[in-house]
Amino acid sequence: MNLKGNPFYLDDEAIAWVADTRDSLTTDEKIGQLFLPIGYSTETAYLDHLASVNIGGLFFRPGEAKEVQETYSYIQKKSKVPLLTTANLEDGGNGAAFEATAYGRQMAVAATGDAKDAYTLGKIAARDGKAVGVNWGFSPVVDLDFDFRNPITNVRTYGSNVEHVIANAKEYIRAFHENNLMTSIKHFPGDGVDERDQHLLTSVNTLSVEAWKKTFGKVYQELIGFGSKAVMIGHIAFPAYSGDNMPATLSSKLLNNLLREDLGFNGLTITDASPMVGFCSAMKRSQAVPYTIQAGCDMLLFNRVFEEDVQFMKDGLKNGILTHERLDEAVTRILAAKASLGLHKTVDHGTASFEDYTAEQEDLADRSVTLVKDEQALLPLSADKQKHLLVQILGSFESNARVSKKVKAELENRGFDVSLYEPETNFWDLDTVGDFSSKYDAVLYVANVENASNQTVARINWHTLFGLGNNLPWFVKEIPTALISFGNPYHIFDLPMVDTVVNAYCNYDHFIEAAIAKLTGDSDFKGISPVNPFCENDILEELQHEDK
Repeated sequence: MNLKGNPFYLDDEAIAWVADTRDSLTTDEKIGQLFLPIGYSTETAYLDHLASVNIGGLFFRPGEAKEVQETYSYIQKKSKVPLLTTANLEDGGNGAAFEATAYGRQMAVAATGDAKDAYTLGKIAARDGKAVGVNWGFSPVVDLDFDFRNPITNVRTYGSNVEHVIANAKEYIRAFHENNLMTSIKHFPGDGVDERDQHLLTSVNTLSVEAWKKTFGKVYQELIGFGSKAVMIGHIAFPAYSGDNMPATLSSKLLNNLLREDLGFNGLTITDASPMVGFCSAMKRSQAVPYTIQAGCDMLLFNRVFEEDVQFMKDGLKNGILTHERLDEAVTRILAAKASLGLHKTVDHGTASFEDYTAEQEDLADRSVTLVKDEQALLPLSADKQKHLLVQILGSFESNARVSKKVKAELENRGFDVSLYEPETNFWDLDTVGDFSSKYDAVLYVANVENASNQTVARINWHTLFGLGNNLPWFVKEIPTALISFGNPYHIFDLPMVDTVVNAYCNYDHFIEAAIAKLTGDSDFKGISPVNPFCENDILEELQHEDK
């Protein structure tokens, strides 16, 4: 393990601190370093308990900025070894605190066609995270969105083009390093091929080894060389390489042979969340918890029951599942990561204050919203021609009310008479074709299907009455109909009959404002789709053809 080289680049003083600190820890304290739990309380007694176990890091979901900052500051002061403090900073600083900046989904960033926007995303995410005491982002996502049916990747990715993913990820990482934070590229060995979600099972990267090397392998090789300090390991199997369906988090072949030896990664490895079914269903948890470290992961992310998992680790060390040699190796890398951030000298406790990035937000939205097709030449919508609009929100998320209200307001400000669809409650509510066509000049579907874990699909569902109702797109040949998506870019799969489609990738207010401005001709469309929105797996088909 060369701590002077990529990615830690430690000097002699830092290396000495790593060795001295590791050797000063008891076995139980070393075991504590392996854990990065999710914080469930800001109470001091709870934080004192975590500190007493000597945890290696801590993750809190977004909260009030001052509370997050004070919580991280408190436990840092109580900890024997400085902590790695983490957040999901994929979209901006909003992954760390409510008041921080929501910049935009990675796919929206990629849709501008300019990697400088990925740098801006990284800068905002890093600075906002740092303001509340975060020093490690579980980002960027470097998965390749090859399967349009995958419910968890899509807008979280930079798309399906290998070179574009690499270029954007490098700029994001560059911004983090300039702000003295570390990144964690994820989810190794690569998500986006399987249409299933590793939260719910062990998903499978089905590529051949050669195809993987040209795609995911190239991404990881480039970003490892660029200096990303950590890799998050997915509960994803890669049978073409390993010869089995064991998730990478429990596969020595994928962690040691592929990641360490073939790709030359010398940095920190951490599991994806260990309560996921993709991890839990592979072997008994009492075995999996210590074995993931023995197999090559350096840290365990989250727990089912924290104290039980700690005991599983201790038992695994006692019964030989985990060796002392491997424990010391993992702790060395954890400490090296901390030293590379300068935590052995000082801890930045943050200020809980944020810069104003409104101009950057508006600029991103303006250049990312994408016109997929307008085969009926409907756009721009005009209050003179399409005065009476029926707006239908698609999706069942808490944000629906906010999105509906914002869309309605933006349209009404431009002179439209907007009716929000209300599901029919009985058969007698149904309009005749003539009544419906005379009532509205156009229908605007607003798809708000958010990217969320633990769902098997990210598709359109309908409010119907025995297959009838004005929610279903029976009327596309009767009056002009358009679709705008503020999430999943693949809704053409469920709405192929709609001739006007816009992808906005993100449901933040500045994206809604930009999208409506473009629908109504107040602004030109500038975005370029980072994926094939017509749901054709052209890249996968080409790779499979090459394999044959």
